[in-house]
Amino acid sequence: MISIPVMNEHQLSAEINAFCSTHGDIALVKKYSRYFKEEYNAWGVSRELLEQECAGILDNNDLIPEVILRAGDHLFRNGRYEEGSMALCLLRSIPKKYDKTVFQGIASWFEHGVNNWAHCDAICGDILSVFLKKSIIVPIDFSDWVTSASRFRRRAVPVSLIKHLKSGAECGQLLKLTEPLMMDKERVVHQGMGWFLREAWKIHPVLTEDFLYKWKDTAPRLIIQYATEKMDAKTRTRFRRSKS
Repeated sequence: MISIPVMNEHQLSAEINAFCSTHGDIALVKKYSRYFKEEYNAWGVSRELLEQECAGILDNNDLIPEVILRAGDHLFRNGRYEEGSMALCLLRSIPKKYDKTVFQGIASWFEHGVNNWAHCDAICGDILSVFLKKSIIVPIDFSDWVTSASRFRRRAVPVSLIKHLKSGAECGQLLKLTEPLMMDKERVVHQGMGWFLREAWKIHPVLTEDFLYKWKDTAPRLIIQYATEKMDAKTRTRFRRSKS
């Protein structure tokens, strides 16, 4: 039997860093920086190359989630976009190894350096939604994320729940869980909440409209704008802020 090498987090971090620094392209950095309001600190490695390298690492090494998570802590701290993307890609590729400990490790990623909407939303849509689908976690497990110091960890709560909502989750419970974010101070959280509420309205219009009506005079307008953008003009008028 051929033995597959076991890679530790230091070796994994070093290999990813070396790969990215070797394959960087400043033209790609300039191309993609326009999609980010915050600083875009990147090497400029194409998505195709990143995915090929991740596939090669997985084919040639016996990786466990704990190693990827610890390496990810380091890579996200580095702040280079593609390094975090590769940690995310590796973890996304091993869903059969997910458990509650992995969920806790992902929370650490947010605290240690997930600092842009793209990484946040990829973690939500590709990984955390799988945890919910497999019932490894339930929505209430996000309750302490709502008050996190990390704005992107807070954004992750409504964004992670979108696919869960579409699968038939009880909308009222999800609205209650996310309601504290209706007064959040950060734009990225406003966008995430508005997106979630827009999708909730498509499935549960009456319940969602009642929720929005309660908040129309106090919530940030960006949340209301995102949440109501698919409504017809007449319905949207219900959610204009009342005149003092």
